[in-house]
This record gives sequence, structure tokens and C-alpha cells, in this order.
Amino acid sequence: MNVRGELKKSFQISAWFMFLTFPILVIRVNTVENVIEWRWYNMAIVGVSTFLGSALWRYLLSVKEKSQRINAASPGNMTSFQKAFSDKRFFYPALFILIGFVISFPFLFSMYQANIMITALIYVMLGLGLNIVVGLAGLLDLGYVAFYAVGAYSYGLLNFHFGLGFWTTLPIAAILAALAGILLGYPVLRLRGDYLAIVTLGFGEIIRLVLENWGEFSHGPSGIANIPRPSLLGIDMTLTQNTIFTYFVMIGLVLFTIFVVNRLQNSRIGRAWIALREDEIACQAMGIDRTRTKLTAFALGATWAGMGGVVFAAKTTFINPASFTIWESVIILCIVVLGGMGSILGVISGALVLTLLPEYLRAFSEYRMLIFGIMLVSMMVFRPEGIIRNVRRTYTFSKE
Repeated sequence: MNVRGELKKSFQISAWFMFLTFPILVIRVNTVENVIEWRWYNMAIVGVSTFLGSALWRYLLSVKEKSQRINAASPGNMTSFQKAFSDKRFFYPALFILIGFVISFPFLFSMYQANIMITALIYVMLGLGLNIVVGLAGLLDLGYVAFYAVGAYSYGLLNFHFGLGFWTTLPIAAILAALAGILLGYPVLRLRGDYLAIVTLGFGEIIRLVLENWGEFSHGPSGIANIPRPSLLGIDMTLTQNTIFTYFVMIGLVLFTIFVVNRLQNSRIGRAWIALREDEIACQAMGIDRTRTKLTAFALGATWAGMGGVVFAAKTTFINPASFTIWESVIILCIVVLGGMGSILGVISGALVLTLLPEYLRAFSEYRMLIFGIMLVSMMVFRPEGIIRNVRRTYTFSKE
């Protein structure tokens, strides 16, 4: 790295920014006294900040290039976080502390914080479900929110018409969402890349528009209200008690999701998904049934969205089509991409960051989206593999 040359480029960028912002930030016309005010301190602030920002940016780019060369030389290497996590001396104490914190969280913090954490756990489940489709199978799905809506409306409508409870509807909604995933998968079997994204995007919008305009079926824009919260053996609970119970229900569902997704990822169908993602033609040439593999990915990914929709409907006790716009699909996709495609720990961390960060930046409401955008751009530039990248499994054979 040529330090002198990089500093020279940063100085040139700083001078160019000062020249561009000079008429706006330095010159100010006072129409009352008919004088021109020269605010030179603004130019100094712009010059120093752009110089330091450019220098830091170039330094981080050089660090990224160095790490890429190291990863290219040894692609199977784990990150420092993953090495520490795999060390038993660190793993068991960290796991014990994490379990204690998770169990005591709703008792240590307010109900507002517990509700935020429930929402974050719902997005963890949604992210892990979409990770099957996008991260493992490599199928870009922009209509994932449609399966989320299927789960929520399954609970709302089945409870409204037939009086079915939360626990009865949960598996039914998962099955209905899986069937919706298969219905989406059949027409797009031959599509890849941008074409697949456009079709799935259209599917998500079709579901939302049907729910919004078919009033006799879905109650239209007015939605469905008074949806029951999760219950435990018919015991009457206060709002606080029910929030705590819903929190632990979500903890159980997330652990179940992690277990199943991890087993799927290491199974035969999981290896088929990864092969499909890497090279679809070679995958088919190796004898893998492309149709069944894709349909399985869509169905299993949609299953978790259906269950997440049931929990969302039970938590809010009210649903309408406005809750299932395309931006929900975008957020869930950002969770998978920023967390690390194919990485379970990465998706969990991405869900927690993208759901908790906007809530805790409410104090900086004017600059919250600016900070959020800077973080997203920085992640995409300096760590495109995600917060915790997925390490490719390697096999070694001994001669003994």
C-alpha cells in the first residue's frame, strides 16, 4: 500500500468536495442587511471530514483486499469469531451466559423491550426460512412475504370462522404455506436470476392485492381484529403474562427452526440445494432431480414463513394487507444477505441487527435512516459475504 499516494488522493477528494460545496455552505446572502456572510468554518469542516473519511475508506479497502488474498489462498479457513466459537473453552461459558440472559430477558426488561425481541425472533425465523431458498438453493425470492401473509390469514380466518386456537392453527398454517410454496415453484422451475425475482415479486403482490380486494374472503383493507393470543391449557393470563409466554413460545420455535434447518443443511437434500446453487447444469448432470429439489426448497422455506405469520397475527391481534407489502420481503432478504447467505449464525445476527437497530436509534430519528444506510453500504463494500460468512465444509481422508 502506497501511503503517500493514497493520502494524496484523499487530499484531492477533499479539495474537490470543498469546491463543490463552496457556494452552498460558505456563501450566505443576508437579505435584511444586504451583505454577504462568509462562513469559512463550514469549508474547514467539510475539508477535514472528507479527508479523514476518504483516508479511512481507502485503508479499509486495503484491509479487505489483503483478507481476500488470504481467503483465496485458503478458502476453508474459519473467521476469528468462528474459531473462538468452536473452541470449547469459550463455547460452553458463552452458551451458559447466553441461556441465562435469554431466560431472564423478559423479567429484567420492560414489556416494550420484550415485544421488540418477539418481533426480532419472528424475523429470525423468517430469515432462516428464506435462507433455505436464497442462501442454500440460490433461488432469488422477492415474494416471500406472500407465505408470511398466508400464515397470518390462515390463523385469522380459521379462528374467525371455526374458532380454532393458536396451537391448532400453527401446523395447519405451515402446511398451507408449504402448499403455496409448491404452487409458486411449479411455474418458475425454468426461471433463474432476474426473471425468477420478477415472477416471485409479482406473486407476492398478487397475494396482497387479492387479500385487499376480496372483501368477502379476507375482510378487505379493514382486516381481521380480535385474534386470540397464544394460550397455555386454557389458563387466563394478563397482557404482561401473555407477552412473556409469547416470548418463550418464540424462543422454542426459533430453536426448533435452527435444529431443523441445520439438519437439512447437512442432509442429502441440503447438499443438493448447494449443488443447485453453484451450477444448475452440473447438478442435473450428476443425476439430481432439479424439479423436486426446487419444489422442496420453496415448500420448506415457506413453511417457516407460515408459522411466523401465525405468531405475528397472535402478537398483534390484528392483521390487514398493509402489513404484507414488498418492503417486508426486502427486509427479510437483507437479513439473509447481510447476515451471511447459507450461514445460520449469520442470519440470526442479521435479523437481530436489522430489527433491533432501527428501534434503538429512535433517539436519532432525523439521522436514523442515514446511519442505517451507511451501515448497509459499508457492509456491502467491506464484507459482502455477510456478518458471519458460511464456511464450506471440507473432508479429509487419512491413508491409515
